[in-house]
Amino acid sequence: MCVLSGIVAAEDCPELVGQWALGGAYVVAGSEDHVYFGDGHSFQVADASDPSAPVVVGGVMLPAEIKDIEVVGDVAFVAADTSGLRVVDVSAPSEPVEVGFEDSPQHAYGVAVAGGFAYVADAGYGLRVIDVSTPASPLEIGLAATPGLALDVAVAEDLAFVADSGEGLRIIDVSAPPFPIHVGYFDTPGYASGVAVVGDHAFVADRSAGLRVIDVSTPTTPVEVGFAFTPDDAEAVTVADGYAYVAATMAGLSVIDVRDPSSPFEAGFYDTPG
Repeated sequence: MCVLSGIVAAEDCPELVGQWALGGAYVVAGSEDHVYFGDGHSFQVADASDPSAPVVVGGVMLPAEIKDIEVVGDVAFVAADTSGLRVVDVSAPSEPVEVGFEDSPQHAYGVAVAGGFAYVADAGYGLRVIDVSTPASPLEIGLAATPGLALDVAVAEDLAFVADSGEGLRIIDVSAPPFPIHVGYFDTPGYASGVAVVGDHAFVADRSAGLRVIDVSTPTTPVEVGFAFTPDDAEAVTVADGYAYVAATMAGLSVIDVRDPSSPFEAGFYDTPG
């Protein structure tokens, strides 16, 4: 089902173009013609060069449930719950191979990669900084504890933005990766579980409080400038071309127009079956 507000063009309506059977996918990442997804413990690769007929071409089992995936070149960095950061070589999509790992003291829920470092949101342990310049030998070099549960992370320039359960958005300076330092925070009204950053704004999936838009142009004093409620709890978010795409629990995909960050509104949604 697609629903649109009256002021959005019909061509903006999200439509299902292809699908394949899954046991239970909780995370998806894309890179060129391939889609990478976690189905429980199974890391799988699908060829999506024809979006109307995606085909699973390879997979590898990991030791714990897959919570997040970030793909950089031919390497997938996987947040795998109690098994921490797993590094998978996807240069041969039909034969992905785990090549390295760094175990987790708690639950790895989110991962972002920048400049040869993986930043892992590790629940009650906080933000872990892991050197992945040699993918086969990842090594933790830094840690910033957070007051709640670190559930997701985004990195922009020298800052890491952490969605921290009941504590909202935490902003951490990672210009010196071994010594991450908290520089600012904004306590969102809900339960922050996902975050994306574009330019001067952080977009926080805040569960029952919907999508929160926070101006982070001054990282030490972030300010909320807008919000939009979603049909169900906002769990995860990504942003592209002026739209925020929110995974809204039982309501599927919610599309939020954020071209004016101070006045975001739901432009449409696609009600997925799961």
